[in-house]
Amino acid sequence: MRKLFLSLLLTLAYAAGAWSQTVTETYRIKQMRCEDCAHKVMVAVTQDPGVSDINFNLERRTATITYDKSKTCLDSLKSRLAHTRYRLTAYDPHEVIRRGIGFHLAELSDEGKAQQISEALYRIQGVDSVVPHVDKQWVFVRYDANRTEKQAVRDCLTTLGYTPVNHYTSAEISYALLRLLATQATGQTAEAALLIDGVDDAWVNKATHTLAITYVNKNTSEAKIKEELKEAGIKVE
Repeated sequence: MRKLFLSLLLTLAYAAGAWSQTVTETYRIKQMRCEDCAHKVMVAVTQDPGVSDINFNLERRTATITYDKSKTCLDSLKSRLAHTRYRLTAYDPHEVIRRGIGFHLAELSDEGKAQQISEALYRIQGVDSVVPHVDKQWVFVRYDANRTEKQAVRDCLTTLGYTPVNHYTSAEISYALLRLLATQATGQTAEAALLIDGVDDAWVNKATHTLAITYVNKNTSEAKIKEELKEAGIKVE
């Protein structure tokens, strides 16, 4: 019995030692800017046999990697990206990481609403600049990606009664604000819109029953989008 007990202890100690070799670290990935970039980084890094998981934060340009220290090391992870334009460097959670976003707001109609938007967004920790454009119906926001994120800005605008979608200054991009049935004002409707060729962004405001869409003119039109949504069983006005 004593031998069995000692054997069990040794087994547990070995397992604990093996487990302690697994670490999860976050690194900055220079030049990584989009999902396609992240995919390329993932393919390269996961070729390392010691890597078991990798997750990305595109706003911070970071990758959180889980790996076995007995099978790989930081230098090995860096070497996996040597043949790409991406570089793995240290990540500092206290660093200020400036990001800027523009949201089109079809419901933005006067300076009073613009002032309300500014006051609400400045209350978000990490937001340092808010510039609404009433005439063009959009707002530009600068923020620290280590303290907040794009989704927090979007959620705030949604709470205020807007249906924010990505804004671009290009004449090749257009926007549509569509009315939905209350039962269809869901995230699934936004996902269905995003599947339409030419749609860049889609967002639903569940409270106002609206669907806002950013789309590329050469690939689609508001009429085509309405038709494809109708074919998907989504009624819009």
